[in-house]
Amino acid sequence: MPQRVVRDDAFLRRTMRDHGASVLRLALAQTGSRADAEDVYQDVFVALACSDTEFADADHLRAWLLRATVNRCRDLARSWWRRHAQSFDALGIEVAQGEKDEGARDPAELWSAVQRLPERYRTVVHLRYVEQLPVDAIAAACGISESAVRTRLSRATNKLRVYLGGMS
Repeated sequence: MPQRVVRDDAFLRRTMRDHGASVLRLALAQTGSRADAEDVYQDVFVALACSDTEFADADHLRAWLLRATVNRCRDLARSWWRRHAQSFDALGIEVAQGEKDEGARDPAELWSAVQRLPERYRTVVHLRYVEQLPVDAIAAACGISESAVRTRLSRATNKLRVYLGGMS
């Protein structure tokens, strides 16, 4: 019988300390809900604790965590409850349209536009601009080619320009 890898508390605490914020930010960007993001965060770290994957280095661990986060967010989005229930977080939330400096954008307006992107674009935008990952790391985390990452980033940028009325 193969031996199961047992994750000790110190490894899990260190991993949560080093990578927990990235996992939570990505989950929040994907789900749009703090409660759902916290559920995904918990699920990802429980999966890590139960996983028998041996990690070659910190980059391999980070890629595994980000990929697990993306997968769990997809599972959540595809769940029956999610498809049929209205999110309370979406009720009554609008971006304030106050006066702005010429050419300036409200961060909430930009965030709202990013949230409107299809999931495949939203994921790469988040990993690139929030997590500041290089294209090769995004490709590994998403399970796609580097070329696909660059294409998705380009298409996401074009969509954001349209959503924001030609912002360059």
